[in-house]
Amino acid sequence: MIITSIKYQKAKIDKGYTDHLLEVNLSDRTMVVKEIPKTTREMFVGGRGYCLKLVYDGTTAATRYDSPENVLAFAGGPFCGESSFAGTGKFIIGSISPLTGTFCDSNVGGYFFPLVKNAGFDAITVTGKSESDVIIFIDDEQGIISLKEAPKTDSALFEAENLVEAWRGESKPHSIAFVNAGIGSKNTFFGCVNSVYYDPKRRRCRAKQAGRGGMGTIMRDKGLWGIVVKSNLSDRQGNQPVDKQRVRSVGTNLRQVIRDFDPNQLRLAKQGTTSLLDMMNNHDILPVNNYKFGRDERQKKVSGKIFEEKIFDQKYPDGCFAGCTLACTKGCEGHTLTTGPFGGRTVPVDGPEYETAAAITNLGIFDIGAIMEYAWYCDEYALDTISTGVVLAFLIEAYQEGYLTKDDTDGLELKWDDQNTAFDLLHMMATGKGVFTREVGRGIRHMKGWVSERAAARNGHDKEKIMRELELFGMETKGLEFSMYITKESLAQQGGYGFALKGPQHDESWLIALDQIKNEMPSFAEKAAALKWFPLFRTWFNIAGLCKLPWIDVRHPDAAQTTEPAKNLPTVDCYLELVNSTMGTEKTLDDLLAESERCYLLHKLINLRQGYGTRAHDRIPLRAMAPVFVDEFASRREYYLNDLKKNTDIKINGQDDAELLEILQNHRRRQYEILTDAVYTEKGFDAQGIPLDETLQRLGFNEPEYHEIVNQARLKLNQG
Repeated sequence: MIITSIKYQKAKIDKGYTDHLLEVNLSDRTMVVKEIPKTTREMFVGGRGYCLKLVYDGTTAATRYDSPENVLAFAGGPFCGESSFAGTGKFIIGSISPLTGTFCDSNVGGYFFPLVKNAGFDAITVTGKSESDVIIFIDDEQGIISLKEAPKTDSALFEAENLVEAWRGESKPHSIAFVNAGIGSKNTFFGCVNSVYYDPKRRRCRAKQAGRGGMGTIMRDKGLWGIVVKSNLSDRQGNQPVDKQRVRSVGTNLRQVIRDFDPNQLRLAKQGTTSLLDMMNNHDILPVNNYKFGRDERQKKVSGKIFEEKIFDQKYPDGCFAGCTLACTKGCEGHTLTTGPFGGRTVPVDGPEYETAAAITNLGIFDIGAIMEYAWYCDEYALDTISTGVVLAFLIEAYQEGYLTKDDTDGLELKWDDQNTAFDLLHMMATGKGVFTREVGRGIRHMKGWVSERAAARNGHDKEKIMRELELFGMETKGLEFSMYITKESLAQQGGYGFALKGPQHDESWLIALDQIKNEMPSFAEKAAALKWFPLFRTWFNIAGLCKLPWIDVRHPDAAQTTEPAKNLPTVDCYLELVNSTMGTEKTLDDLLAESERCYLLHKLINLRQGYGTRAHDRIPLRAMAPVFVDEFASRREYYLNDLKKNTDIKINGQDDAELLEILQNHRRRQYEILTDAVYTEKGFDAQGIPLDETLQRLGFNEPEYHEIVNQARLKLNQG
């Protein structure tokens, strides 16, 4: 049933932009089409930049995730939807996060935003709250935007094909795409958003996920079941670049590099990102038992090769949007569920991605069936597979270390390699059943406080002391759970997680392979410099509407002849060609980095405004830097002894393992603090991580309001 609707005149795409925004207020049920100011486009480009600007403008220091004024922003970039180039289905969802209390965003692929852009919009914002669940329906073919009653279902995916069939009318099913969030998003702080589209080759709906930061939680808190877009992509003429032939030519070149070299590198077209399971395990980077260990002989049971040969259906060329030969969106057409409300049904499973699989190994479970079950249910419930898995792993370790008992866990015994209990927790948490699991759904930052209170009340110990102990292995920073890489032996990745403005998520800074596996930044100075350059260039992809994988995960053969192979500059040149042939500009790499740095700085300013963003919030748990417990140290004793001998002047002279562990921990902590100083200097921050006045001026942040945020942050620190 239609609640209200408006007619609109579709804006045409020109040089990658429509320059129009759809604003929806669910409280007063208004929908308004606005032009995006030229100054916003010049300053913040698109995608993540637009989300940052829209959230910054619409919120204040007092805004929380569930405040009616909180802005939930969706934006593609200028290259989102360009089918002549690889990896262009990406878009960004950003808001004030329930986990972090400040701006967080998540990128996702699929057909949703290419269709939104084709329908005339570079961005969508949703504010307010609806008393009943609704959907926003953008019908490009009719020129109508409607607010409708939501479907009477808490399913995010199970009824997807039926919904597409009901909504499409006379259009082809691939002319419909939508984003939505399921029941798990109602009951946790780490609900994800599903980007759902119809795959005509597989003849079913597929879904990609914007997982991080609780964007699905915000959707459901607002009473927004989903946003639907209906637009005929077959009629589109792409992004209307200045030079279509140049765009096609550079797109052909990049696709050929992918075809030629991915098969002998990560094999993403065959294994998806599950290929990383083997690589990470071989280099002690695969998380096992809450990041305690980085390698396990059982990993051979969940090898990427098994996924390639036995799990993924290879009949279909997979890609989350047209034109991408990387084709890493893998899928299984038949997994029979064994747990939960849909037990006994056979379902298709999209992915799983490496992060989802590693969330299961982090529970000490090495079983492909469990990985598939977990992937499907997290998608159906709309739960971030990363945060869900890390929270469960933390709780198991807290139980094993004696901080939790059955009285705390509603009678559940928590232990490693226990599929039954892991899935019981998952289903209870997603559906909001049980006192304990309702607490669990609020994330590790909350659970550390909850566990310390329970433990202190039970044994009479000091609550603050228990809290400090839990912080050693509670794998979160800034309120966001760590993504799935062991960082103990990679100082660069420790910084990549600690300094990431949204929290420890690899999309902003993934240096672990370049640092620990390929050793392409061996010196301290190289690591510090990389922690400025790589986050900026990776962030550029998120403002441009592009996937990073064709750049970072397929090494161009000519990169070896450059002075910095890790940057893969021959492929970077492809992106510069895309930019300039689309927009008719002559931008350089420095121009792209400057665009990204402006967006990076705005995110830093939002963090400071919300009461975060200083050095204290860039610190990471001890386990991200070093072993926490003696058995953890003993598992790689010779490695750690060699590390101390090689990198310190400490004399190894008969100390026991506990003493050696303390020495190692103190050394690693010092190294991280030294790195922090160096990276802040690179970024133009002071010693507390606050931008210098000259940094604001250099990047064009001259308005008094920006300087006031910085001044207030400094004043707060000075006052203690």
